[in-house]
Amino acid sequence: MRVHVLVSGRVQGVGFRYFTARWARRLGLAGFVRNLPDGRVEVVAHGERGALEQLVGALRSGPPGASVRGVRVEWSDAPGDAPAEREFAVR
Repeated sequence: MRVHVLVSGRVQGVGFRYFTARWARRLGLAGFVRNLPDGRVEVVAHGERGALEQLVGALRSGPPGASVRGVRVEWSDAPGDAPAEREFAVR
């Protein structure tokens, strides 16, 4: 299973990417998190649905200092899109 999340609000410069990576690695997910030029944070994660739902829940609140205003979530069953490695990267 795959989830693509765009998080808006005060989410850059507050440790949001590292917060996301810690959660994803703890949950055994693969994928990446990165800042976008428009001020949002993008997350792409692959793994079991339950673990992905936990990650999305964590993204809705974010780390201390963040102020999440919006979370756009897109789910897909893209098995051929899954990364070969089981790592979660901060870009």
